[in-house]
Amino acid sequence: MKRTVVAALTAILALVMVAAPATAYDKSSPAAGLPPVLKVGTEGVYSPFSYHDPSGKLTGFDIDVMNAIGKKLGVQVQYVETPWDSMFAALGAQRFDVVANEVTFNDERNGLYDLSDPYVETTGVVVVADDNSTIKSLADLKGKKTAENLTSNWSEVAKGAGATIVGVDGMTEALANLRQGRVDALVNDKLAIQNYLATTKNPGVKVVAQTDDVSRSVLAARKGSGYLPQLNSAIAALKADGTLTSIYDKYFTAKVAAPTTWELVRNNAWPMLRATITNTIPLTIISFAIGLVIALVVGLARMSSQPVVTGLARLYISVIRGTPLLVQLFIIFYALPQLGIKINPFPAAIIAFSLNVGGYAAEIIRSAVQSLPRGQWEAASTIGMNYATTLRRVILPQAARTAVPPLSNTLISLVKDTSLASTILVVELLRQAQIAAAPTFQFFAMYGVAALYYWVICLALSAVQSRTETRLNRFVAA
Repeated sequence: MKRTVVAALTAILALVMVAAPATAYDKSSPAAGLPPVLKVGTEGVYSPFSYHDPSGKLTGFDIDVMNAIGKKLGVQVQYVETPWDSMFAALGAQRFDVVANEVTFNDERNGLYDLSDPYVETTGVVVVADDNSTIKSLADLKGKKTAENLTSNWSEVAKGAGATIVGVDGMTEALANLRQGRVDALVNDKLAIQNYLATTKNPGVKVVAQTDDVSRSVLAARKGSGYLPQLNSAIAALKADGTLTSIYDKYFTAKVAAPTTWELVRNNAWPMLRATITNTIPLTIISFAIGLVIALVVGLARMSSQPVVTGLARLYISVIRGTPLLVQLFIIFYALPQLGIKINPFPAAIIAFSLNVGGYAAEIIRSAVQSLPRGQWEAASTIGMNYATTLRRVILPQAARTAVPPLSNTLISLVKDTSLASTILVVELLRQAQIAAAPTFQFFAMYGVAALYYWVICLALSAVQSRTETRLNRFVAA
């Protein structure tokens, strides 16, 4: 048994250590020191700068600017959609080369990253609910609650005015909190707010003041990348030939008609279903299958008579159950590259989910096995069965009847936990819902459709669970 458990634990460790090598670029490439394929990090849900149009194509002001820069420099631009709070962690982990997502220039960022010349300048605005008459200037924010992304420049502006910051993921969540009365105001980019007011029916908010500071939007790269001369020359050329002006007019001058809620649901029901079929469901099935293997090995190791084996199993379960799944995802995807281990998004999610399932399901399997009378082991030994045969023919078939209900709950929880994979660049169901809602800020409808899809999957799994329990109980005496 000891050799079997140790070999299995070694296999699990090997699975964790499998990683794709980091991409190496030839700095002498024809594209003036840039890689031939320039990977660009962007949110994809920050309208009008980076979002998906009704056809699903990634577009926006920053996207058009970056495409123009790529064309000017003769490089292919490839986008990597990343949540804003993870943007610079992903840049440091070499998931992409450049960030194009309305990055605001400040001295702190300039000390940590290579920042280009600005490609657009704007200012901030103070936004309040339509019925608010007490806040009329930036100074009036003192002692008030404002919704801000904690890593944004606007958070510092609001904090400097004496506001209490309520952390949110982005502008859409900030606006939702403001409309619901959870905060008093928000400070954000003037252009983004203008676009929101122009494309949203009955927005429920108004602009009451403008900040004095000027926000300069720049491209960001890793420190010492060597990309700045090329990026700055392209930005200067686009300013000189009027390309930047025409792109600006396209997004901030023209009026855009917002689709109705029904049109939005109808246009995005299939893309969301496709994301469910191609990512959410495979992620669940593969992770659960691998997790069960891990759980079986670890559960048996917990019952080992060898103190070292039992101790390792206890440690694994303690670490997995004692740390948040989101932290485990971040360690595998963002931290391991700093040790030279770079894993692509989908495999990284599978590893994290599998290890998490293994930690929880191990105790389910152990308790199911130990619930059987000791006489089952002794009877099998009496007729000459070895340990492995006893497990396969006697113990596990009986333990399965006890383990199915809690393991089914673990599987259903895993379906919903796959939504966390969106934080490490996997475009699953929840991420697709965010992409669909971003251009029009109609998150209620899209999140409602996502919830419906999750519910249907869980209903199907519950039906399978019920059927499985019935089959396993057929030959159990009443």
